[in-house]
Amino acid sequence: MWWSCPYTRRIEMDAIRTLNTLQTNANYLEQVKRERGDPQVQLEAMKGFLERSGLKVEDLDQLNIIHVTGTKGKGSTCAFTERILRNYGLKTGFYSSPHLVQVRERIRINGQPISKELFSKYFWQVYNRLEETKDPSHASMPAYFRFLTIMAFHVFLQEKVDLAVVEVGIGGAYDCTNIIRKPIVCGVSSLGIDHTSILGDTIEKIAWQKGGIFKPGVPAFTVPQPERPLEVLRERARESPCLLYLCPDLDAFEEDDKALQLGLAGEHQRSNATLALQLSRAWLQQQGYQGTGELKDLQPGAELLGKRTVPLAPAFRPSSSMVQGLQDTEWLGRNQVLQHGPVTWFIDGAHTTSSVQACVRWFRQAALNEEKPVDGSEVRVLLFNATGDRDTAALLKLLLPCRFDYAVFCPNFTEVSAVGNADQQNFNVTLENMLTRCLENQKKWNRLMEEKVGQDLWLSPPVQVEEVGGQLKPDPLRSPLLFVPSSERPLNSNSLVFPCISHALQWITQGRDPHFQAPATKGLHLHPVAGTGAVLLKEAAAIRVLVTGSLHLVGGVLKLLDQSLSQ
Repeated sequence: MWWSCPYTRRIEMDAIRTLNTLQTNANYLEQVKRERGDPQVQLEAMKGFLERSGLKVEDLDQLNIIHVTGTKGKGSTCAFTERILRNYGLKTGFYSSPHLVQVRERIRINGQPISKELFSKYFWQVYNRLEETKDPSHASMPAYFRFLTIMAFHVFLQEKVDLAVVEVGIGGAYDCTNIIRKPIVCGVSSLGIDHTSILGDTIEKIAWQKGGIFKPGVPAFTVPQPERPLEVLRERARESPCLLYLCPDLDAFEEDDKALQLGLAGEHQRSNATLALQLSRAWLQQQGYQGTGELKDLQPGAELLGKRTVPLAPAFRPSSSMVQGLQDTEWLGRNQVLQHGPVTWFIDGAHTTSSVQACVRWFRQAALNEEKPVDGSEVRVLLFNATGDRDTAALLKLLLPCRFDYAVFCPNFTEVSAVGNADQQNFNVTLENMLTRCLENQKKWNRLMEEKVGQDLWLSPPVQVEEVGGQLKPDPLRSPLLFVPSSERPLNSNSLVFPCISHALQWITQGRDPHFQAPATKGLHLHPVAGTGAVLLKEAAAIRVLVTGSLHLVGGVLKLLDQSLSQ
């Protein structure tokens, strides 16, 4: 190592702090206003920034790119694809967003975030070139995501990767990654409603944006979609023109009732895995590789899909490298379980309606598989936050069947002060704004709980209550431990808001998570339920915590629960 560790970290922090200034660049905000009426101008601006950094759009053709978009599962699809191709001995690049703990996670080589040394080297190389090329007609710097995209291309080209898996940021047609001219293959994961202020308020409009990554003559694959958005994708493929294929279910790749083992949990990952298999095989075939899997005869049931306007991609027998790749895939913060003593963390960055539905199915099944405490004293806690223009009331309503005893809301800040935490700084929102949003989410949750009284089976029949300062004792025959408010305790008292993730985790764990040693905070929360809840959390045999609603929240939680991720 050519730098000492403290010096390396200091240089890296300088780079990250400078990168963060691009979040609020005034010139960029003015530029966005000018470009809003013509999104095509955004791509032209991106090409200009790329050229100022020393690259031409044609240079990206060398990267043998797999370009992936979608609403749900595009990151997991990319992770599966990258892991499969790495198993073929290929040097892989992988560009994704957002990061969970450290910004370096966005740019990976052979599955690992680039080193601090490489991050600093390429950051300053690109930043200085852009600074040096400023003139009256090119006075601005690219914004945060644009800059990182340009930097990733520099990294992949100079580190001579064999291929790059590139995940779209938002949408597709006008996303800054779409300056890619000649990918090897494109993929579209499951579509849904998200980023409506940018992409449109219907799934058809969103499908139009996603199909914008299709390129002439470049094969494209998608998973089963609702009929109307699938038709939009087909039309976009015809306009390109390119061949669009529909992936068969993962069942078609399995033999003798032997299920393929996936490294990522959740039934919905099977859709992402089948897309990854098709993308990997198409890439290998286009590059002339052998051993890409023997084609199979389609299962009789699969022919029913022939009624669709999009042809079905052929199923094949996955190679051993593919099978192992699917099994070895890791993707933090997605359907992740951490067992920390009596506290079990269920962590999933779901933030759309469809992904939260999948998260609920996964959590209920995973929690069911957990060993039940002998005395039945299990406490379930929801830790939630949501950002952007998402309908949080709709997301929270989907979480009601999980039967949480407490709902905890907090901003996506690990600590009240962001000093020393440059990787997770966000200058586009203030703590005050985030706390206001959390309080609104709490009110929405409370209203949902009030509506549920007398309707939900899990709230009736009532538990046996021993009223000691509002503390409730459950019927020992009932599990999990659930709380129904006494007449003296309002129904909404089972929800709390904390100013940061660290304070929320302190209350939830009550010192019982051996991996989370936070400094004691006096007067952590003055609400009465914080005190009675603390007693119950200290005495419960098992605490099950679901963390969801935001990948940024998930990243902050993982940062505190696993110190190695910050190294």
